[in-house]
Order: sequence, then C-alpha cells, then structure tokens
Amino acid sequence: MLELEEKIAHLTKTVDELSDVVAEQQKEITSLATWVQKLVQREAERDQAGGGGHVYSDERPPHY
Repeated sequence: MLELEEKIAHLTKTVDELSDVVAEQQKEITSLATWVQKLVQREAERDQAGGGGHVYSDERPPHY
C-alpha cells in the first residue's frame, strides 16, 4: 500500500510540473501568435502602400 501511495505522489508531482510547463508554453504561443499577426498586418499594409519591394523568388541567382 505504501508503494502505491509513493507512486501516486510521484505521478501527482509530475502532472503538476507538466501542467506548469504547458501553461508557460501556452503563454509563449499566445505571445508569438500576437507577434506574427502584427507582422502579417504590417506586411499587408506595406503591400497596399505599394512599398512591397522586389520579389526575388522567381529570379535565378547570378552564378547560374
């Protein structure tokens, strides 16, 4: 019986620690999602203003 109580205590502690980690990760995800949304909005505003610049993705590098 004592062994089961020890295992339950250990598992409870582990679950609490993991819960804290998940909560911290959720805060970071929320912060990053907000940051990405601001970047997307800024880029959309830049595109609307016509200051998007030159797109190089379709050009071959100069060493070809």
